[in-house]
Amino acid sequence: MSRIYWDTMLFIYWLEDNAKFAHRIEEVHSRMKQRNDRLITASFAVAEVLAGCYRQGKPELAEASQRWLERIVAEILPFTNETSDYYGRIRAMPGVSSADAIHLATAAQAGTDLFLTSDKRLANKIIPGIQFIGALDTQLL
Repeated sequence: MSRIYWDTMLFIYWLEDNAKFAHRIEEVHSRMKQRNDRLITASFAVAEVLAGCYRQGKPELAEASQRWLERIVAEILPFTNETSDYYGRIRAMPGVSSADAIHLATAAQAGTDLFLTSDKRLANKIIPGIQFIGALDTQLL
């Protein structure tokens, strides 16, 4: 059993049934269930999904999305004071945005086996606390 962290866009692509990514995300999720892997993400990812719903003026979609996330995600991780040090170190790295640093820091502090993202720029980063960072198109699972 591995702890696999998903960044926000994987959830958004899946929820929106994105033509390019939704099928791959479904495959990954099915494979994770077969392997008894643990899907984890940050409360920040939930907030980002909700922000998109509210931006569209769809509070009912926000409520449904939050319930869906709480059902499929095994652990929604908070941003804690301990996470702050990880964040500071990661945010200081060249080319890492604030949002990416929040995700990476949360995953690192939780001790993540695989950080899965749709952002290929992150796939080559080495972050203590994260065993491997892979892009969605990487055949890891």
